[in-house]
Amino acid sequence: MSNSQFPSDWRIEKIEYAALEGIRPRFAGGNSRLRTHGLTVSYPLVRVTIGGISGFGWSRIDRKEAGDLVGVHASRLFAEDGRVTPPFRSIEFALLDWLGAVRQQPVYALVGKRDIAAPLRVPCYDTSLLFDDLHLQHDAEAVALLQAEAEEGAARGHRNFKIKIGRGARFMSLAEGMHRDIAIVNGVRENVGPAAKLMVDANNGYNLNMAKQFLQATEEAGVYWLEEAFHEDPELYADLKDWLGGRGSHTLIADGEGLAAPPVIEWATKGLIDVIQYDVRFYGFTNWLELAEKLDAAGVRSAPHNYGSSYGNYVTGHLAAAIDHFQFVEWDEMSVEGIDASAYRVKDGMVSIPDVPGFGIQLDDVLYRRKISENGWIAET
Repeated sequence: MSNSQFPSDWRIEKIEYAALEGIRPRFAGGNSRLRTHGLTVSYPLVRVTIGGISGFGWSRIDRKEAGDLVGVHASRLFAEDGRVTPPFRSIEFALLDWLGAVRQQPVYALVGKRDIAAPLRVPCYDTSLLFDDLHLQHDAEAVALLQAEAEEGAARGHRNFKIKIGRGARFMSLAEGMHRDIAIVNGVRENVGPAAKLMVDANNGYNLNMAKQFLQATEEAGVYWLEEAFHEDPELYADLKDWLGGRGSHTLIADGEGLAAPPVIEWATKGLIDVIQYDVRFYGFTNWLELAEKLDAAGVRSAPHNYGSSYGNYVTGHLAAAIDHFQFVEWDEMSVEGIDASAYRVKDGMVSIPDVPGFGIQLDDVLYRRKISENGWIAET
């Protein structure tokens, strides 16, 4: 269906907003910057109705902006290739879910580069190994705790894991923090076996020399990528790349999440950064589609960041169908009242993406309407 085939009366009739609540399976510790991430997460969703058909998705749009979009014809929302046009990307997830419902296709079929045999299976990793050990005095206790958490992830189907490091940046002394970082990564490797890919994330809590010290001490653990070792700096990354190459190391440099330096893509295309990690929700799905074309052309890997919402667990897998050098879905486990995502299944380190219209997530209409009355709003004609 091209845009010209949308019926003339298909306009945005209504935009509804409500915040649901996500609950993690355990209290989440912090990272090199933050003491804790907590147990609960706000889950903002909008539902858009066009032509009597609805789609929903994550959004932070406000009521005034939503009111300005009501009445817009469907032909203005999408380019001919099905991508959401820039003025409407604040509600792009709901619009893509709607377009999937209209065309009776999963989003990955709308955006993918090729025909995909169902089910689409995409690599993923457990992102829950945080600073849950700061209350423990001895490194051996901390290692045992993180090993147990990795076992929990393995029981949920994960085979790849990301571990937060950088304890010496704020919460422990430099020496003690580095010693624990190293002990935990080596300990988790012993626990999960040699086939698992282990990523580490310092949240800019290291400097260049600390990064080298850590990587040297975890060499046998075979770290797959080092993420946000320090704030992006081309001189320091060039040094680190040369050092890794001199040691014959295959560890990748990953960056781009959060307040990334503006030239980070340029540095990646020059070979200073191997993996780009702009956030899937805040940077955006359609922006990622456009960015990935440049990254694929340059041979740069893509691994969209997702933490703080399980919504990214699901949509990132659809995005993978459009990216040649896609790496992983970052999986942030949680349950959300009113959301049924049981069609997504994690097994053997891969997530199966459902071959159903839209993003394949079900929304409890009764609960959502109640949440609208409690904390949301409706913009309609």
